[in-house]
Amino acid sequence: MLLDFEQPIAALEGKLLEMQKLAADSDVEVGQAVAALEKRIKDLKKETYANLTRWQRVQLSRHPDRPQMLDYLGGMVDKFVELHGDRTVGDDKAMVGGLGELDGHTVMFIGQQKGHNTKERQFRNFGMANPEGYRKALRLMKLAEKFNIPIVTLIDTMGAFPGLEAEERGQGEAIARNLKEMFMLKVPVMCVIIGEGASGGALGIAIGDRVLMLENTWYSVISPESCSSILWRTWDYKEQAAEALKLTATDMKNAGLVDGIVKEPLGGAHTAPELMIETLKNTLLKTLKELAAISVEDRISQRIDKFSAMGVVVE
Repeated sequence: MLLDFEQPIAALEGKLLEMQKLAADSDVEVGQAVAALEKRIKDLKKETYANLTRWQRVQLSRHPDRPQMLDYLGGMVDKFVELHGDRTVGDDKAMVGGLGELDGHTVMFIGQQKGHNTKERQFRNFGMANPEGYRKALRLMKLAEKFNIPIVTLIDTMGAFPGLEAEERGQGEAIARNLKEMFMLKVPVMCVIIGEGASGGALGIAIGDRVLMLENTWYSVISPESCSSILWRTWDYKEQAAEALKLTATDMKNAGLVDGIVKEPLGGAHTAPELMIETLKNTLLKTLKELAAISVEDRISQRIDKFSAMGVVVE
């Protein structure tokens, strides 16, 4: 799938394939022309992806081929055992959690899974968790704390499920309880936005000692489309809304709302999934080692101070 701003790159890559086919099918020497075109494509890619608008980064975060939570677990975790259910209502398939080995270290992984095709998206409710999903996440966090196991959350959601039945079962309370409890967890907690980080649905599993964002992701109280529909009564102004929301990884880092940015391969995580998975694995291992060296009391204190310092209060 090509995004609109990738069309010029695709056109040049098409010409490159034609030249390479010509060279293979005939004796025509096109080596210099091929090398020049390859350089032109590389330079155009660097220029394009270095100057993406906020809306274009939102588009990249939603790319259908982008790695999702289970892709990351499959590529960097050994012996993953999924744990199910909130012990009250049922098992929310949008929220996945379980134990796995990260380079020999046992870690509790929790996160949203959207799905790669229509059938899987329906099964996973498009990554939008119900209250039982957040209660399952909290149950697993408490289990990890009991056995002194660090926690990693991988966040990728359009928001918590907004259905009537979700509200009837206490969606707001479930998310609020997660926020309160995550502040006081005694084990290291790392949170990574791997795709979309929308509203309380993302924040419900995003209170951690370190909160990171992949380069082409977004994190905001509302999506650009929803913001546009509220302010202008139409989705037509989603690009202007994205600019106003300042929702990219760079914006969040500059505002002090996240702790770091994980660089993606040129063109986005979907262009080189294996490289992206390896990069995230190395980042997690490095960060978890840093957090393990901090005492429990200091970790909790720093976690509370970090979130308490966010925002401005005017009396």
